[in-house]
Amino acid sequence: MTAKVLMVQGTSSSAGKSLLVAALCRIFAQEGYRVAPFKAQNMALNSFVTRDGLEIGRAQAVQAHAAGIEPTVDMNPILLKPEADSRSQVVVLGRPKTKLESRDYNRRRDDLWQVVIESLARLRGQFDLVVIEGAGSPAEPNLKTGDIVNMRVARHAQAPVLLIGDIDRGGVFASLVGTLELLEPDERNLLKGIIINKFRGDLALLRPGLDFLEARCGVPVVGVVPYLRDLRIAEEDSVALEQSTADRRLLANVADIAIIRLPHISNFDDFDPLALEPGVRVRYVDSPLDLGEPHAIIIPGSKSTAADLHFLNASGLATAIVARAHQGTAVVGICGGYQMLGLVIRDPDRVESEREVTPGLGLLPVETVFFPEKATYQAQARVVTMRGFLRDLVGQPVNGYEIHMGRTASPEPMLCIVRRGDAQVNEADGATDATGRIFGTYLHGLFDNAHFRKAWLSSLQDHAREVGLSMVEVREQAYNRLAACVRASLNMPLLYRIVGLPL
Repeated sequence: MTAKVLMVQGTSSSAGKSLLVAALCRIFAQEGYRVAPFKAQNMALNSFVTRDGLEIGRAQAVQAHAAGIEPTVDMNPILLKPEADSRSQVVVLGRPKTKLESRDYNRRRDDLWQVVIESLARLRGQFDLVVIEGAGSPAEPNLKTGDIVNMRVARHAQAPVLLIGDIDRGGVFASLVGTLELLEPDERNLLKGIIINKFRGDLALLRPGLDFLEARCGVPVVGVVPYLRDLRIAEEDSVALEQSTADRRLLANVADIAIIRLPHISNFDDFDPLALEPGVRVRYVDSPLDLGEPHAIIIPGSKSTAADLHFLNASGLATAIVARAHQGTAVVGICGGYQMLGLVIRDPDRVESEREVTPGLGLLPVETVFFPEKATYQAQARVVTMRGFLRDLVGQPVNGYEIHMGRTASPEPMLCIVRRGDAQVNEADGATDATGRIFGTYLHGLFDNAHFRKAWLSSLQDHAREVGLSMVEVREQAYNRLAACVRASLNMPLLYRIVGLPL
């Protein structure tokens, strides 16, 4: 049996497509359907490593978890990871294949399209329903010839399309009508419903606008979804960095954590568990002036470590970070941030830059060598160092994942990787200074581990904190809350008719 399909497209980026797909995955899974997400091509800073060590967009992993299934590479066969304003690493079926400038991307379009339709076919053979997410807007004339993610997918699958518009940013009626006007007639025929997202206020006052849309577009409004706060679901785009903590004031007895906003920051959802903790303030900074006097500084992952290390030096942040470290501030490096904390980064094969040797910040006694091969694993490790707060965690497991293209030699590791995927291993990882206040590791997702998070936060403050819910429990609650809100906001009988499923 071939699965039913439903596609969600938007009038723009950040209209809410990813969250709506996650909500629909959870709703239909709650109804007993086997449902899977799909996005042909994703451009994202945050990625996820599947159980078999393949890399996909974080949003599709979130959507799979909302559906109650294990993420697979077919859910996001093409992943673009920006490395510069016009260059991206192209990840195909979970493995990096090449780096392309934007102007050269169309040359690979036909090959990539074949990958897309094969992945979609495999999913449709395994599930009852596939919920497909588009990208950006389907009505970009300059991008239409190279489209492999929006209306070309809808036409290929003959998928009914829901068009979502963000009313919170203003201009939603013009955006929806304008998008429809720019579609070709056969594309408009696939559009079966409109959803207004991020609405605040009295729905009765919006009713005349909804009537206008239905009359002008000839398409029913399936629902109006309210603006949802504090969902606690991982963000994918760098837009989230602009909004995540801007309205939080620094209060007494609050752990102040400054995360360096690198130009090529990646996997910043590593720090969502910290931001969700009571008594913790997480803020992103990109200048020494903004750094202030935090309890801890975190240098996150990077898609271009050498370039971001140059940024730290040029901006004065490198000097400020080292000065704070010498004054006793905790400093943490994750993945690329770990590499930056070391003595030197060597790039003999010019994997990242034309510089063979790049000096690090010198806060950890490690050296990194870049290699062309990319390591991508789900991983389990155990704490092995006796330094600082880590002494109380020795022998305890921590789970996460690895995505990196370098190897770092450490005289005294922080962790021992004991499992990668399904294979048992014995690999050293990470390093600390003599006090344990400064440490680095390749393990993404480290702060998802509640016992590790508690121990580290307690080391920053005088008072210990209770271990809260695990991140799995937090996310399950978030998926259920999201699904309940969207279910209540949509005309569900109409949605079922659009999909072609019995009520």
